[in-house]
Amino acid sequence: MSEIVETTVLRTEIQVDGEMASYLTVERDGPAVLLLHGTYWSRVWLPVLDRLAAAGLRPIAVDLPGLGRSDGELTLETGTVPALADWVARFAAALRLSGPIAVAGHDIGGAIAQHLLVHDRLDVSRLALVNSVTYDSWPVAGVARFRDPRVVAAITADEILAARRQAVTAALAGAATEERIADYLDPWADARVRRSWMALAGAADNRYTRDAVPALRQDATPKLLIWGEDDGFQKVEYAERFAAEMPHTTLIRIPNAGHIPTENAPAQVARALADFFTP
Repeated sequence: MSEIVETTVLRTEIQVDGEMASYLTVERDGPAVLLLHGTYWSRVWLPVLDRLAAAGLRPIAVDLPGLGRSDGELTLETGTVPALADWVARFAAALRLSGPIAVAGHDIGGAIAQHLLVHDRLDVSRLALVNSVTYDSWPVAGVARFRDPRVVAAITADEILAARRQAVTAALAGAATEERIADYLDPWADARVRRSWMALAGAADNRYTRDAVPALRQDATPKLLIWGEDDGFQKVEYAERFAAEMPHTTLIRIPNAGHIPTENAPAQVARALADFFTP
């Protein structure tokens, strides 16, 4: 990553299923890397995009439907891991991403990435998980409560914004500033995005990652785990277990980093991803 290349991160869009899907990218030639978010949005990948592009990669950080800047609205049916994996496959097809493709997932995006791999929804060449959900590590309490229809029916906009502020602040850890928190929270000002997020939370089910375990144990695809050691949502012990059980897996621990280590240590995370995706 010593080469200095001037890059510009762009937000652009493409139509998927008749609706506009928004994504961050750096328009350049190079192997594509598909970057998936979970209970946040593509903003989690922003700190590393220019560095990945400087390493010769073409990063693509998509907003799932109804979340971030993408159009549409998730439901309990379309917000499941299998349904979102199918949508990501259609997004990749719309971009004409052919051949083996590298995939990275953060948070629930990691469950989607695992599903893409073990169910052959994409030809995944390499898989990176960044503070991802695994096994039965999810949904955490702040997400699981939205599986109760009574909670969803009763919660107000102010209450969900307050809950997301608390979660974002904790996830950013030492990188939390008022400006950055406000930036992360911005999409939730839209009622449609709030409804989509509650559908994603309501559909959160760890059987999808538990069911993937047997196939992952037999899978020879190279895998990288990057983990903020101070994550209070996805404990590093789960990453250690995954690295011990799954073949061809390397774990890189990021000290003094929380659930979104791309914000706490962007250079270190980007270097690890770039080294892994450009072997």
